[in-house]
Amino acid sequence: MKMAIDFEDQSVVVTGAGRGLGRLFALELARRGAQVVVNDLGGSMHGEGSDESVAEQVVREIQDAGGAAVASHDSVADQGGAAAIVRTAVEQFGRLDAIVSNAGIFGTVPFEDISAEEWRRMMSVHVDGGFYLTQESFRVMKEQGYGRIVLVASSAGAFGQRLSAHYTAAKSALIGLSNTVALEGAPYGIACNTLLPFGFSRMVSETVADPAMLEMLENAIRPELVVPMAVFLASRECGLTHRNLTAGGGGYSRAFMGLSAGWFAGLGVQPSADDIATHIEEITATGDFVVPEAIDDEMSKIFGRLAQGAAQ
Repeated sequence: MKMAIDFEDQSVVVTGAGRGLGRLFALELARRGAQVVVNDLGGSMHGEGSDESVAEQVVREIQDAGGAAVASHDSVADQGGAAAIVRTAVEQFGRLDAIVSNAGIFGTVPFEDISAEEWRRMMSVHVDGGFYLTQESFRVMKEQGYGRIVLVASSAGAFGQRLSAHYTAAKSALIGLSNTVALEGAPYGIACNTLLPFGFSRMVSETVADPAMLEMLENAIRPELVVPMAVFLASRECGLTHRNLTAGGGGYSRAFMGLSAGWFAGLGVQPSADDIATHIEEITATGDFVVPEAIDDEMSKIFGRLAQGAAQ
């Protein structure tokens, strides 16, 4: 039976597709007809080592089910590697319709103890990798006049998480990257969104020591519950762009940064720090806000207030 959302004649790259969420994304996309590039180095959660059989196994799963897939062992953290991943999709399947940039590493360490090496490794995989893969894909999609880019970020990056400042900073950077790619991609039919998933994975099992808590989490945040959002965002049916969508435990939401109504000091007025203190509750109140689509929206608000002040 033909599904409402299908990927017939479409090619999709999924990075970090050998295990966990990435594997589930690749399997479901293939089940819906996508030709999938299964990219994974097969390394540890901390980014060490490699194992080509990890990606190969997922390819076999897809092919055994009647789908089309090819393995990629290139590193997204290397510009040449990202180019090779995109080239594999184009050479093997003739085009590139969507990417799910899911490759990542994780580690916990107190902020004051994060080494320069740990910081750089985290940025290399998440930020450099996200940039390289997205840029290479963008060029192909722009030429095609169509594309879907899904950057797997994290609620940790949006809201913070103890003992993982390097990870949260990297994931936050992907949200910023997505915002601008969405703006520049819109004229060319390219949608770019972030996915903030909550799903049981190695990140959870290797960092939660309490067996009872692990069992509860495994049941509550099954990774399969994240898959529908990832598949939708990668599909032609997704008309959204410039959005951050969460998925976890069967719940799905939009995460956003809003701009509060705030306080306007007045035209030509030079406020002091004391004035800020006096009006801080008004400045930080969240009852009345807008969600800017770009920095231009805040500039419009500023100039609107100035114009209103001049008219008074």
